[in-house]
Amino acid sequence: MEILMPEPQIYVERTLAIIKPDVIDKEEEIENLILRSGFHIIQKRKLQLSPEQCSNFYAEQFGKVFFPNLTAYMSSGPIVAMVLARNCAVSYWKELLGPSNSLRARITHPHSLRALYGTDELRNGLHGSLSISSAEKEIRFMFPEAVLEPLPTGQRARDYLNLYVKPTLLAGLTALCKEKPADPL
Repeated sequence: MEILMPEPQIYVERTLAIIKPDVIDKEEEIENLILRSGFHIIQKRKLQLSPEQCSNFYAEQFGKVFFPNLTAYMSSGPIVAMVLARNCAVSYWKELLGPSNSLRARITHPHSLRALYGTDELRNGLHGSLSISSAEKEIRFMFPEAVLEPLPTGQRARDYLNLYVKPTLLAGLTALCKEKPADPL
């Protein structure tokens, strides 16, 4: 009888999450929800952005009516920026966040983070990257020292594991089976 084991998952996709100033006091509660939702917090930092830094971060929103209020809001207090990782991190994080308008989120996605922690369209409690490319850009902005190498996915990831990881594990486990260590701990 052969036991079927699921293929191990490699969490290669990352996204940026920001806990905004008005819900910073709920940081621990939000982090627990993030972890329970299958994410790994790779990096985390608490910081306060200047209005100029907020303008640079939200440069794509420049010219929109809410832009001045957004930069004022985001620079009004400390934020927590986190790099989250898991399979399909960007799409799962967007799903967990819910609609950007917290009032609409309460109606259409009542269990989403923005429904739970946001107060209106502007003060929606949390930020999430819209795409993989925007996630990379935003992670570089919040974590300038971060190394963001293009991580292999799909067949490239399997090839890497087969070529480099599995032979090393096989050699190590074989050596361990041949000679029992005197003190296994």
